[in-house]
Amino acid sequence: MNLFTSFVIKESRHILRDRRTMLILFGMPIVLMLLFGFAITNDVKNVRTIVVTSQMDHLTRQAVERLAASEYFDITATASTAGEAETLIRRQKADLAIVFASNFASKKSGLQFIVDASDPNMAQQWTAYATQTLTGGQAQTANTKMLYNPQMKSAYNFVPAIMGMLLMLICAMMTSVSIVREKERGTMEVLLVSPVRPLMIIIAKAVPYLMLALAILVCILLMARYVLGVPLAGGIGWIFAVSGLYILLALSLGLLISDIASSQLMALLLSAMVLLMPIVMLSGMLFPIESMPEVLRWVSAVIPPRYYIEAMRKLMIMGVGIGDVMREVTVLAGMTALLLTVALLKFNNRLE
Repeated sequence: MNLFTSFVIKESRHILRDRRTMLILFGMPIVLMLLFGFAITNDVKNVRTIVVTSQMDHLTRQAVERLAASEYFDITATASTAGEAETLIRRQKADLAIVFASNFASKKSGLQFIVDASDPNMAQQWTAYATQTLTGGQAQTANTKMLYNPQMKSAYNFVPAIMGMLLMLICAMMTSVSIVREKERGTMEVLLVSPVRPLMIIIAKAVPYLMLALAILVCILLMARYVLGVPLAGGIGWIFAVSGLYILLALSLGLLISDIASSQLMALLLSAMVLLMPIVMLSGMLFPIESMPEVLRWVSAVIPPRYYIEAMRKLMIMGVGIGDVMREVTVLAGMTALLLTVALLKFNNRLE
């Protein structure tokens, strides 16, 4: 055990002395959290709006004043006709134009929106927010109650996704590169003839990355709670337990990549091709899986971050118990057992 501890300490010192690695490990989460929290967001804010003034009266002006007072819309111009407003939108001078019907004041209806729909999702959100603001909710047939995210903040959606992406990339990529680096330098053979068994050597190299991943997880959760205002509604213990299982899965995948790669460059390329694009495109991080074609939905079923992201959204945002994420936990546990078994068998075959 003392020898195993010495291997762990040795590997930890190698990591801590590499300033570039430490900068990547802790700088990447901070930058991504700030970007997705404040810059890369689909929240409705500062929509450039034109009001057509041909049918303005006292009540209509009150509705426009509510629109101008909201944080969602900026009234940048007025137009006398709908055609003039459409021309301004086509010239990229505005995003949304509002035309009031002559009976709007009496019926609270009769709104026409002229929208730049080059981004259809945002166009739908703009019109929904504008209708709510102008009518004060009175045009709705039923009252709407937003559960879990009443402010409709995009950070609620992005934070679990960033956790899934970062933990997978950091653990898998760094573990694979670390082991392949030992092979390139010829020091792996020296380690293998030491009194410690090969399996213990691999575990000793993985333990520091496990500890670093947990430290990064703590950093992300603190930023999510106190910088982005994302709640941690579920049990913090279950969040760490599920995350620990996911980290073990990522380490197993890194070990498997190290068995295949013959150089650090190949390990990086394999990590990027096998992990980065599928995580971003098919895990539900950016695009709803339900909206994908059936073929891609089947492909996404083998993407591990999909299940971790779903579990974290339920635990963090919805505040459910562990029983409500057992499906995701079971899938992650099965994937971990499969990847770890294949990676260790392949590693033993290479030694033989």
